[in-house]
Amino acid sequence: AASQRGLTLSVDLTAVAGQDVAVAMDAADLAIVLDNLLSNAIAYTEAGGVSVSVAASDAEATITVRDTGISIPEADLERVFERFYRVDRARSRDSGGTGLGLSLVRNAVERARGTVTIGSRLGEGTTVTVRVPRVT
Repeated sequence: AASQRGLTLSVDLTAVAGQDVAVAMDAADLAIVLDNLLSNAIAYTEAGGVSVSVAASDAEATITVRDTGISIPEADLERVFERFYRVDRARSRDSGGTGLGLSLVRNAVERARGTVTIGSRLGEGTTVTVRVPRVT
């Protein structure tokens, strides 16, 4: 999807090179998280790209998805994880969004006793950070 839109997609695993990073999360939930975060990042990025990085401490794994997209206004950041919440209904209609993706992400992460945060800067894009416990 990224290449069809002329975007770069990069993955940085250098922080976990040589490590097995198993997380205490259902595989289907992990797929939901990655699918929705990457789909959103690609859908709302018109130029530039999307990057994914993975890091880990002894207790948790961190997945970060960054884009160079259209950004989310600061006033909307606290609500984007609500079901059916859409920042800009016209733009969401153009991209085919339902307003459920980030709610599904939050629910999947919370089932794993993890956290998800989002930050966005106008003109710079959006960063979503997921932290989930590692299997010990």
